[in-house]
Amino acid sequence: EWQTPNLLEARVVRQLLKQRRPVGFPPGPTGLPLIGNIHSLASEQPHVYMKRQSQVHGQIFSLDLGGISSIVLNGYDEIKECLIQQSEVFADRPSLPLFKKLTNMGGLLNSKYGRGWTEHRKLAVSSFRLFGYGQKSFEHKISEESMFFLDAIDTYKGKPFDLKHLITNAVSNVTNLIIFGERFTYEDMEFQHMIEIFSENIELAASASVFLYNSFPWIGILPFGKHQQLFKNAAEVYNFLLKLIERVSQNRKSQLPRHYIDAYLEEMDRNKNDPEFTYSTENLIFSVGELIIAGTETTTNVLRWAILFMALYPNIQGQVHKEIDLVVGPNKTPSLEEKCKMPYTEAVLHEILRFCNIAPLGIFHATSKDTVVRGYSIPQGTTVITNLYSVHFDEKYWSNPEVFYPERFLDSNGQFVKKEAFVPFSLGRRHCLGEQLARMEMFLFFTSLLQRFHLHFPHGLIPNLKSKLGMTLQPYPYLICAERRY
Repeated sequence: EWQTPNLLEARVVRQLLKQRRPVGFPPGPTGLPLIGNIHSLASEQPHVYMKRQSQVHGQIFSLDLGGISSIVLNGYDEIKECLIQQSEVFADRPSLPLFKKLTNMGGLLNSKYGRGWTEHRKLAVSSFRLFGYGQKSFEHKISEESMFFLDAIDTYKGKPFDLKHLITNAVSNVTNLIIFGERFTYEDMEFQHMIEIFSENIELAASASVFLYNSFPWIGILPFGKHQQLFKNAAEVYNFLLKLIERVSQNRKSQLPRHYIDAYLEEMDRNKNDPEFTYSTENLIFSVGELIIAGTETTTNVLRWAILFMALYPNIQGQVHKEIDLVVGPNKTPSLEEKCKMPYTEAVLHEILRFCNIAPLGIFHATSKDTVVRGYSIPQGTTVITNLYSVHFDEKYWSNPEVFYPERFLDSNGQFVKKEAFVPFSLGRRHCLGEQLARMEMFLFFTSLLQRFHLHFPHGLIPNLKSKLGMTLQPYPYLICAERRY
């Protein structure tokens, strides 16, 4: 219902009071009344804006997201100090209206730090190991999926096409094997539609209108706006996943889980008399949705950037071809045990992760209690934004960070070297639980693709190299020609 003038005045006054910086809080850019710095985040890519502001206000500065007091951490040393040295304090999630509306702060990725998160994280980690990379046969399953993927590319016979759809299907199927115990065909239109909705929501979640919704949740009564599209999509996904979970959990046998869904339901059965237990059908649906998004969106975009950069730098692609031919040969399927003999390919994949910053701000953190960082007082419940992009472009750790240069990951003997300030999967208690799986997929999909194909743009057309804004950074749609090498 619409506000009376007095109520509206009271809301405005309360909002202005919320915008006052707490004592001892880090400095930051001046915001506008009511909306704070939200307009600045909408004017350019937020991670770039935040790195620029750090040059003015220091590596730790504050942002006003419309009355939601936030701090931004820039640079490797600052992020490590908070996420590693004070890991428990910075392991919470902010109680933002969007997350409350979408998941009631339950599930896995957005759940508050506490028993619920611990229980859900533990099960997800053990399921990824048990039904995924801990199985000897799992590498074979990824290689099998990469063959479906390559055969689908072959049907284009070297003519230009957009790879996004095929990569998304192939990558999501690897996660699907762990969650549902099955893959979906590339023609399964219902599943394709769900993946498209997930992708759309990742873009919508970073829009200015969603930031505004978090600051002024009462705008939810307005029938228009990107937040409404996001809620509509989320409801559709929820119903789809509920039906899918019911189908794959049929014929479930006690103590013989076949996949993540079975393992979750088994835990629910075992603890049904514990009133504090946090597993529920609703939290299962939220967790499944989050695992699908996290497992699909990021790895898909890494591979899309990788293909774009191979076509952009034919000499780098040529060196990868040479290494694959030398170590794997033309007829054998690439395997993980060959990874250590392929330092250049490893360096290329690492440089793509560094340079392209797939998840530049990670997922927002929050402080679980009052703390002090570098002399600043940070109250409990402060929203914490980790600018991982600033770590990968931190000149203290990377020379000429704005240049794409895979050799920075090689020593003078051409051997692969790890770099400390390399954090694409974030750090601390809430670092990405799918890191090991993502690394397996990236290596196996990338090497089998380049073993079979030479990649180039049609008629030398160079696509837009800027990234499309969302919670993850993806390339704008582009066409590629994949020609058989033999």
